[in-house]
Amino acid sequence: MPSPLQENMPKTGPLQNTGKPHILMSPPDYFTVDYAINPWMIEGSVDRDNARRQWDNLYNAITQQAGAEVHIIPAVEGLPDLVFTANAAFVHDDTAIIAHYKYKERQPEEPFCEEWFRNNGYRTVTLPEDLFFEGAGDALKWQDRVFAGYRTRTDIISHQVITRETGLPVLSMELVDNRFYHIDVCICPLYDGHFIYFPGAFDEYGLRVIEANIPESKRVPVTAEEAARFACNAVNINDTVIFNKGSDRLAEELQSRGFQVIQVDLSEFLKSGGSSKCLTLRIA
Repeated sequence: MPSPLQENMPKTGPLQNTGKPHILMSPPDYFTVDYAINPWMIEGSVDRDNARRQWDNLYNAITQQAGAEVHIIPAVEGLPDLVFTANAAFVHDDTAIIAHYKYKERQPEEPFCEEWFRNNGYRTVTLPEDLFFEGAGDALKWQDRVFAGYRTRTDIISHQVITRETGLPVLSMELVDNRFYHIDVCICPLYDGHFIYFPGAFDEYGLRVIEANIPESKRVPVTAEEAARFACNAVNINDTVIFNKGSDRLAEELQSRGFQVIQVDLSEFLKSGGSSKCLTLRIA
């Protein structure tokens, strides 16, 4: 029998080169918080209608204002966190390294995501049962290298897989604050070399990694208050940066550096420990 994904998704083949960035999203049709696997999760707290409005606003900001093309992986009943597509895989060119989640609650997402990438012309790489890796939630490309987090949800050995399968060098950074459980909630590399980050998420070595790779003029540190509003969990599309509303100081800082800033209310998704970047995956 076909899976729910097969029933709802046409076989589209490889992505067409439209000249636009390509983003993968999944609608919040079944989004809820029924368990807690990070410190932000508030069980039973989601207003699903409001979550849909907020997701639609993010979708519109990405497609209509930032000019990207969004692809949809259909929601699946019983998989509330499938909406956070950032974790589905790490994508480079035609290769997708599929996530293998640390927590059993999210592991059923894995075959649906692998199927989507395989159907769309990607070479998929899966990991051994004992090796955990949470996709672009813990591995972010910046120029010709990857900043990758480990300890909280991802095993450091998985960073070797990234280099082996893509040829990209990896800068491994330990996450030392469990509130910032993925690296994409504490850094955001921007397209022109700028780099948003929360210093408090890293130890001294991690900060030295940032300082050694990012020129001081390109570093954009955020405050603890901004980090708690998931300001680092931003979507960057060319000169546009999209993040959860409430970080006006950061918005002004980015605008002074030539960026267009869009703040979107994503309060329902913060109840599950995610924001704009968690809800998106750059796939081309």
